[in-house]
Amino acid sequence: MSDEIPTPDTEQLDPDLGQAEAPAQPGGSDDDAGVIVEALQRALEAQKDKYLRLAAEYDNFRKRAVRERQKAELEGMGLLIRGILDALDDLGRFAHIDPATTDARTVQEGAEMVEKKLLKHLAGHGLEVVNPAGQRFDPAMHEAVMTKPAETEEDDHLVAQVFQVGYTFNGQLLRAAKVVVKQWNA
Repeated sequence: MSDEIPTPDTEQLDPDLGQAEAPAQPGGSDDDAGVIVEALQRALEAQKDKYLRLAAEYDNFRKRAVRERQKAELEGMGLLIRGILDALDDLGRFAHIDPATTDARTVQEGAEMVEKKLLKHLAGHGLEVVNPAGQRFDPAMHEAVMTKPAETEEDDHLVAQVFQVGYTFNGQLLRAAKVVVKQWNA
């Protein structure tokens, strides 16, 4: 067995380095060791350069992805707001009517029309109203603010009254419906 440290074959190094040196022979001279060290240093520098370029490329990709996501969010919000502008104009007209010349029924009907217009537009973007009147209480979608005695056992855990409707957006709960729940006390 030999006590010499095996030296790498320079022909097995990265072919991008353009080396043409022959492999060093065991027991070679200091010139051969210098050539090997120099080749290894070039290989290390090449790998370091590749790493730095890859890191810079990743950083640029990350920044571009953030910009694109922000742009898409702004475009989505702009689309949503454009649809709400008509209802906002209608509300502005209601704010400037003369109460002396308009009856309450007309104002109520106008407000209901604006509400329907807003809800229809928002429903087109994924908003759903959670109005559970008469349905079974669901703690994942409803918030019980009070209980009320149920007249029959079948009415147990049914929603008796809705104080405030809830909303979901594309299946995600935005606000739970605030409800009164019937409770059977046998």
